[in-house]
Amino acid sequence: MDLRNVGLAVAGGLTMWTVACSNGGADLGGAAGNSTGGQGGAAAAGGAIDGGESGGSGGARATGGATDFGGATGSSGAGLGGTTGSAGSGGAAGQAFVHPGLLHTAADFARMQANYQKQPWVGSWNKLIANSHSQTTWTPRPAATVIRGGTGQNYASLFEDIAAAYQSALRYKITGDTAYADQSIRIMNAWSSTMTSLTGDADRFLASGIYGYEFCQAAEMMRDYSGWSSASFTKFKNLMLTVFYPLQHDFLLNHNAACVTNYWANWDLSNIAGMAAIGVLCDDRAKYDEALNYFKTGPGNGQIDHSIPFVYPGSPGSPALGQGQEEGRDQGHSGLDVSLWGVIGQQFYNQGDDMFAWENNKLLAASEYFANYNAGDAVPFTAYEWGTGQKCASSAQAVISANSRGDQRPVWDLIYNHYQALKGVPAPNSAAYAASVRPDGGGGDYGPSSGGYDQLGFTTLTCTLPAAESAW
Repeated sequence: MDLRNVGLAVAGGLTMWTVACSNGGADLGGAAGNSTGGQGGAAAAGGAIDGGESGGSGGARATGGATDFGGATGSSGAGLGGTTGSAGSGGAAGQAFVHPGLLHTAADFARMQANYQKQPWVGSWNKLIANSHSQTTWTPRPAATVIRGGTGQNYASLFEDIAAAYQSALRYKITGDTAYADQSIRIMNAWSSTMTSLTGDADRFLASGIYGYEFCQAAEMMRDYSGWSSASFTKFKNLMLTVFYPLQHDFLLNHNAACVTNYWANWDLSNIAGMAAIGVLCDDRAKYDEALNYFKTGPGNGQIDHSIPFVYPGSPGSPALGQGQEEGRDQGHSGLDVSLWGVIGQQFYNQGDDMFAWENNKLLAASEYFANYNAGDAVPFTAYEWGTGQKCASSAQAVISANSRGDQRPVWDLIYNHYQALKGVPAPNSAAYAASVRPDGGGGDYGPSSGGYDQLGFTTLTCTLPAAESAW
């Protein structure tokens, strides 16, 4: 646990952790910071303004009735794993990795095979097979250099081909039709034989995280397919290890040479998701642990307590609510945080590390908060202060943002089914929000821009549990 200047104060019966983290020796003076261009006009590292996906927030100071966990740590419940499958080397807690074991396991695919023509799975299945990305006629468009942000952007071909590789793999795993397996392999081989670099402005770090974790899903699903040669699989893993992982590691370590908390939570979260996925795919315990440890105790805003700085206790019949780090920014990016928490939680859970249960189901509290507000109800909000730019200049948010209120992303059946259906933990707001999104689709169903591909989707199909598997 790498925390500095940790203080504990008790006021009005509520506990507030105050933490000052440093980056490169700079003391943030008790408030974690986060901002690049866009919101507040703050300058990114090196003086550049990042207009792609940036803005401010960070470790906040509580001014209301919430509990601020800051950099506090909690204990993790033992992961159930929940599935059987082939094993690699060096998994969680010294055990072998479960394969397949990222978003989906062998047991998950068996459940999909048994239910995909039934309600509610079939609605999501029908969206999958109607999606242009899931067709064997899809033609990949690999590039040697992918650019996200700045001059010459061409990254759309990458996120569209990732959606196609995943959707084709999903069709194969459910139906056994090898035409879709071969299609998924064709796409991955095209990219691993062509791509050598990922660049652009600061947004390249978003690409390394989001597209890194997403591409790994298709590869993990297809890793045991007899039609994918060992040499080709190794080449794909090398793409992840030599192009994507170095950017993920660099961002979480250096944050683009900015203040450690200069970037919104989703920047860290996407790279945590990508790094963990590469660790599992490549049977690399060190990379998996790097991601897991950062999520637990890292200095940036993707650390679980920094990404959910305030929790409002629940009561009988009313769930605890967790104020997400981007709630004062807009609901679109707050929804992205929910989707990334789901990915991170599921990947770790399938390897025996139950981060869903961390600190009394903290990820659920944040999901409940988002779902409640975006369904039209009022939620509490604690004023939030953070540092911006390279010197952590002070900024603040006093109220929740209504921008993009009602944001819907294809992730909610993952959240709802894990907590309420699998574990029997009440999740009333998430359940209602999942119902409003269901049946969900995937990349290509939520608009043509990159935001429509920030989730792989189809969680009604992949995550819905039948009554026999429910805790209820």
